[in-house]
Amino acid sequence: MRKILSLGLLSVSFLGFSQQVEFSTLLKDKISIRALEVSSGKVWYSGTESKFGFVSVNDTLDKKQIRLSDKNLQFRTLAQDKKYLYAINIESPANFFRIEKQSLKAENIFQDNAPTAFYDALHFTEDGKAYAFSDTDESLKLKLAEMNKKGEWSIPDHKVQLNKGEAAFAASNTNIASSKNYLWIATGGMSSRILRQNLKTQKWEIFNTPFVQGKSSQGMYSVDFYGDKFGIAVGGDYTAQKENQNNIATTTDGGKTWEIQASGKNGGYMTCVRIKPGSGGKEIIAVGDQHISYSADYGKTWKVISEEKNLYVCQWLDKNTVVLAGNNKILKMKFQ
Repeated sequence: MRKILSLGLLSVSFLGFSQQVEFSTLLKDKISIRALEVSSGKVWYSGTESKFGFVSVNDTLDKKQIRLSDKNLQFRTLAQDKKYLYAINIESPANFFRIEKQSLKAENIFQDNAPTAFYDALHFTEDGKAYAFSDTDESLKLKLAEMNKKGEWSIPDHKVQLNKGEAAFAASNTNIASSKNYLWIATGGMSSRILRQNLKTQKWEIFNTPFVQGKSSQGMYSVDFYGDKFGIAVGGDYTAQKENQNNIATTTDGGKTWEIQASGKNGGYMTCVRIKPGSGGKEIIAVGDQHISYSADYGKTWKVISEEKNLYVCQWLDKNTVVLAGNNKILKMKFQ
């Protein structure tokens, strides 16, 4: 397919029918973006060089960017509640920033000074509690920072043991997902498993997956759920991005068991997957460094709908529109 310019129409065919997709550029900047949030017509982002900001979905002149620190920090996490956005930089010390949406006033409200601190994802559950997943230390215990409904952060001892070489990827802020009753964390590396917490009982369960794993670059990079039962995970190997064996899997029992989908028949390595709101899990969008892919049958089959490069994260704006971001850009993709 041809290189997509800042605005253009691309006719693509998938699952037996043809559909037009319109791309427009919302933001161009010297920044690598791996985390997005959407609210009130704005796309919020965090990225490299301590940059944080927003751009309006419908008016690209309505935008603002600030630096969260005088230091050259890298942010790969972002989450929000009604009043604030929250971002944590990778590497130690990990600074937990809270940014007021109206004024963009930023405060460093918590800090993790552990030498091994490396926060891969930040996520809010439906009840207003936040979770941030970090790489572990020599103890190999699950490290999950939590923010309560009062806005107070802590790092409790969850007594969940990880395997040696089991970690996660700060690829798109989407290796955590939740429903009303569960929280899921997708790991990768030497082991690629699903950690599931019952949000009512706080009990943890760990489930093995058939996902590609065994090397530090392999495993699940992103996971999304629709309700308590249906979920999808994507990933692969970032050092061999054309490899497409055992890099997509779905579950219909809340993460207990996983079925590999489209092995050898997909676009390869993916960093982010998002289920279309209101679709029941049927329609799904995913991105990797080399492509944008789409499924309309619960992840069983996939079509590459664009070969746009260097996109790492995606999110549905509405049932017909997706926002995508990556190296030096934020794009809007509209299904016609």
